[in-house]
Amino acid sequence: MKPSLIVALTIALGIGAACLFPTSVPAADSDVSVDSEAAARGYRFLTETAVLPSDFHQSTFDALWTVWPEPLRSEAEKASPQRRREMAFERYGLTTRPGDDSGKPLQYVVDSTGAWTMNCFSCHGGTVYGNVTPGAPNNRFALQTLTEEIGKAKLNLGLLPGRMELGAMFVPLGTTNGTTNAVVFGMGLMNGRDEKLNLVIRTPKFFTHHDMDAPPWWHFHKRPNIYIDGFAAKGHRGLMQFTLVPENGPDFYPRHEADFKDVYAYLSSLRTPVFDGVIDSTLAEQGRAVFRSNCAECHGTYGAEGDYPNRRVPIDELGTDPVRLNALTVEGRKKYARSWFAHAGEADQQETVIDPDGYVAPPLDGVWASAPYFHNGSVPTLWDVLHPQERPVVWRPTSTEMDAEKIGLTVEVVPRIPDSVTDMAVRRSYFDTRKFGKSNRGHDFPDALGESEKRQVLEYLKTL
Repeated sequence: MKPSLIVALTIALGIGAACLFPTSVPAADSDVSVDSEAAARGYRFLTETAVLPSDFHQSTFDALWTVWPEPLRSEAEKASPQRRREMAFERYGLTTRPGDDSGKPLQYVVDSTGAWTMNCFSCHGGTVYGNVTPGAPNNRFALQTLTEEIGKAKLNLGLLPGRMELGAMFVPLGTTNGTTNAVVFGMGLMNGRDEKLNLVIRTPKFFTHHDMDAPPWWHFHKRPNIYIDGFAAKGHRGLMQFTLVPENGPDFYPRHEADFKDVYAYLSSLRTPVFDGVIDSTLAEQGRAVFRSNCAECHGTYGAEGDYPNRRVPIDELGTDPVRLNALTVEGRKKYARSWFAHAGEADQQETVIDPDGYVAPPLDGVWASAPYFHNGSVPTLWDVLHPQERPVVWRPTSTEMDAEKIGLTVEVVPRIPDSVTDMAVRRSYFDTRKFGKSNRGHDFPDALGESEKRQVLEYLKTL
């Protein structure tokens, strides 16, 4: 295959860069009112406007069950069309839209002709323990499996493969359900453009493939930078990078700038869900004091007088998986700094950090609702975060319900992925922390706490 085609296919994987840009605003802006009409327009734009070529047609989606493994295929064959659709949504981590009886997926734009096109909610439109929540990380999204099975269904229907199926031959989309190779999607996209966003053909580059867990969008209003390493100042233009497919020329971006200002307003309007379970108020108040003494320096304080420090912690001090930090090169960051995306025109626009030394400690608003934890999604519960030496090595979610004791995903812990599991959708539900880029080590700071203090902090985190 010609190098130019390989580059084009890599660029075509723009869908995942939406997961790359969960932007945010300075803490001082967190109480600034958001234009509700602009926010509503932003949500409609995300869910109703396709800014990429279509991924597949409704008829292909309806035929997916025909390529499923047994006994799932036989179960689907006997089911009603509506039940088959529900089974497909469950298999691939899709949901319907809250407050919308159309049946359309939150994660895709579906137009009047039946064309499906992925949107930002594919990574950032999940559930909070079964409740559909736009802006929540989609910790069940099975992009690799969906793409593989769309390709098989198209083949059976006599259709040519699309950009996703072809691109996945060169760039892995996500080795564990709920995570995606988002950073590399963005790197591939930028590699195909110059700094003025003109399409160029360049020799394909080697990228360090690794999976990332999408952060919650309800942190958007608090953070002044984007990315886990905080290297890029936020702005509405950064939200447009996922559209860098060859079909969108340089003129696409100024034409749609107003639309993405609305998207920016929508993201800025999101706030964390409220914990609706039982909270021991006495224990939580004790946890507040422990948290302030031990955690607030990096993660900030909460409540009416709360403050978010936006602190980048050096990787040598933090000790978490360094693959993400090293994968995005200084050269790549410099190119971003010179590009149209880094200059959104805001008066308080900050400079791009071209060589960050670690990861930025995120705000913890709604931390109970955003499992799994760490930038790579390697830790299933807050209890595991607080007990570094007892974190499970291989685990998989077994329910959409919250583990009420450990606060996080309800999981099964196993020594390794069983050989008897041959369905790739099920195999990819297992998270193996021994794999490249998936380490659950580091963030050992809780080791300084006693067991009673950890319990107090765990209770306090429910209140955020």
